[in-house]
Amino acid sequence: MKIDELLEKAKDGLETKLVYGEPYQVDGVTVIVAATVGTGGGGGDSRDEKGRSGEGGGFGLSAKPVGAYVLKDGELRWQPAIDVNRLVATFGLIAVAALFAATRFSRLKHRSEHEDL
Repeated sequence: MKIDELLEKAKDGLETKLVYGEPYQVDGVTVIVAATVGTGGGGGDSRDEKGRSGEGGGFGLSAKPVGAYVLKDGELRWQPAIDVNRLVATFGLIAVAALFAATRFSRLKHRSEHEDL
């Protein structure tokens, strides 16, 4: 498959359907899920000194849920998804920063007490 064909097929696959899921209903409640979508692609070709040529390419796609629209009793609301991994990482960074600051503060306090003597 030529690189141009690969990129064209990839472009054709990028539709709104990747960001918003098909609406579904459960007990009179309509839910439409949503996600962030990231894509990337590239390719190239070359020719060596003997006149042989080659080409290659690739395409990547990542999707992450961000929430859902919920329609219940004629009222539409946004329900965000909770990214537990990001939450844990954020709390971990805060804990490390607090530990570093407490250690630094303790050393400074200990140094100033010894200078006063």
